[in-house]
Amino acid sequence: MTPRFRPIGLALTIAFAHPALAADPQPNPAPDGGGTVQLAPVTVSASALAVGSDQMSTPVSVLEGEELVRRRAATLGETLAAEPGIGATHFGAGASRPVIRGMDGARVKVLADGAEIMDASTISPDHAVALEPLLSERIEVLRGPSALAYGGGAIGGVVNVLDNRIPTAIPERGVEGSVELRGSTAAREAAGAFQITAGAGSFAFHAEGLKRDARDYRVGDGWDEGSRVDGSYNQTETGSLGLSWIGERGYLGVAWTRQRNEYGLPGHSHELEDCHTHGDHLHCEGHDDDDDDHDHDHDHEHGGVPYVDLKSDRWDLRGEYREPFAGFARLRLRASHTDYRHDEIEGDEVATRFRSKASDGRIELEHLPLAGWRGVIGLQGTRRDFSALGEEAYVPQTLTRRHGLFLVEEYRLGDWRFEAGLRHERQRIDVDSAARDRSHHGNSVSVGAVWNFAPQYAAALSLSRAQRLPTAEELYADGLHMATRTLERGNPDLDAETSRNIDLSLKKLAGATTFGVSVFHNRVADFIYAHTLDEHEGLQLIEYAQRDAVFTGVEGQVRQRLNPVFGLTLFGDYVRARLDAGGGDRDLPRIPARRAGLRLDAHWQGWEGEVEVYRVGRQRRVAEFESSTPGYNMVNVGVSYAGRLDSVPWLFYLKASNLTDKLAYNHTSFIKDAAPLMGRSLTAGVKVTF
Repeated sequence: MTPRFRPIGLALTIAFAHPALAADPQPNPAPDGGGTVQLAPVTVSASALAVGSDQMSTPVSVLEGEELVRRRAATLGETLAAEPGIGATHFGAGASRPVIRGMDGARVKVLADGAEIMDASTISPDHAVALEPLLSERIEVLRGPSALAYGGGAIGGVVNVLDNRIPTAIPERGVEGSVELRGSTAAREAAGAFQITAGAGSFAFHAEGLKRDARDYRVGDGWDEGSRVDGSYNQTETGSLGLSWIGERGYLGVAWTRQRNEYGLPGHSHELEDCHTHGDHLHCEGHDDDDDDHDHDHDHEHGGVPYVDLKSDRWDLRGEYREPFAGFARLRLRASHTDYRHDEIEGDEVATRFRSKASDGRIELEHLPLAGWRGVIGLQGTRRDFSALGEEAYVPQTLTRRHGLFLVEEYRLGDWRFEAGLRHERQRIDVDSAARDRSHHGNSVSVGAVWNFAPQYAAALSLSRAQRLPTAEELYADGLHMATRTLERGNPDLDAETSRNIDLSLKKLAGATTFGVSVFHNRVADFIYAHTLDEHEGLQLIEYAQRDAVFTGVEGQVRQRLNPVFGLTLFGDYVRARLDAGGGDRDLPRIPARRAGLRLDAHWQGWEGEVEVYRVGRQRRVAEFESSTPGYNMVNVGVSYAGRLDSVPWLFYLKASNLTDKLAYNHTSFIKDAAPLMGRSLTAGVKVTF
């Protein structure tokens, strides 16, 4: 009989768990080899005040070092999917964004060292994030609307990916870098990456690159459609060049990055292309079952499955200057410009072309303590010129301008740390169609407190009111989108949605047992969602609408050090998302199922290993026209060895995912039935640092 567990039971089980730890960070044993361990706090770059992870009023995860090397995947969503409270949208192998506490899309902001990633991934889940995890040095995840410095719209959370594109210091030996090679079996993937930084005097130069070739991946045992997902391949090439001037009090640098992706669109169908609407209903003509579109080998090289050809050119400008003038400790600058093109190709022709030219800039000033308050004031502005042309140009050309002013302050008193943030945002969208232009504004505020009530114990409370402004797609969408099998209607009358969130955490940061728990309740007034009006053979007619919604959940993990070698971690998460009562469907679509698991880790000399077993429950709480998703058990095993060769550090890692070859479906995916999760896969890699 399949095991089951209840949400309340899960909440009680992990009532002493810790979501705020950095992806099960490894403790440092006490010098005497005793039972006391200490978790070193990590400075969180995405926090405007650059405080440690142990002092954040909302949960934060930090992936870095060997842990990040072992967990990195081809997409950002899959890289973070194992973190408590985080899932992934999963659109085949080429596109996957993080889902944080049941929220995705524009409610989860993705940053590159504090600058917004200006791609098209928030428009649709089949659009990839223009960012390469294999070249990242650290990934920070802030849950909930805690990072007002980056926009009130990030009511789900913020993902900040740190890289080395722009050097901030001269290498001690003049030159430093790394080379990494890896391969996996399920997708027959081969990937390689390099980074090198060289400098002398006041200047440093950085170059990096990556190439990945992954074929259609194999799913778990027992899928009726075969053994591999047609069109699930992913080919990526990325390169970056950066140059910095570095002085005693700061730096200023620029980098250029080009990324090319080609990946398939599994589940894409033309059977319903002639469907249209009669009022709020779908009307579809008959189809020829012998259409040649359904009688091919689905090899992308032969024009079977539609695929995406993505090209992104991005310029980044980053700088920091300490003590710029009296009363201020630091001036920080971030700016970027992205020229993004995304072609959806069927056969030898471009069916739809998405173009986006976008700029993002922000400047921050950190002032010295004033009456005990230390804080940051900043300005941010973004501009995006977006267009879609072709068969599925369901969004008209739009020009979006957004400006924000923010202030974040902290005050420390004994064992207490208090934090407050305020942001005002204005947005204007000009549309090249008969629809009217729209302007919106929003105000967001947050307050939080952290109480270190005992050595290495901390309790944190955060309250926030954040407003998210509607996107151009939500306002003006009008047309068929076969990748997600939807016919979409925008709503130009949408207003800003308002989130009122409370987050309570408890942490223990040292000792043989380290733990934490976070519970949250997020009530969103005028929540914008895709309301399904009608459905025909899997095609849904959706219209963006507003209605109050409630998100409630718990997430966490606890680690028990068993002896100097072994440790055991219990982790889990659960989120309940529903619309307020008042007719229509109550449950929101594509909400992650509950999850709980155990992880046994081992550390001995240069060796590290882990065995992870977790259960994802069946998702029965579904929206109208949405199907439930069966639960599954997952087993993962990994081992790594860190050594030196003539003083050159190197790391070898080996991991087996889905060891039992379980056929599993991701409920958050639009194409869960057409693209199940990957089956048993063995990944091996080596990284040399010099």
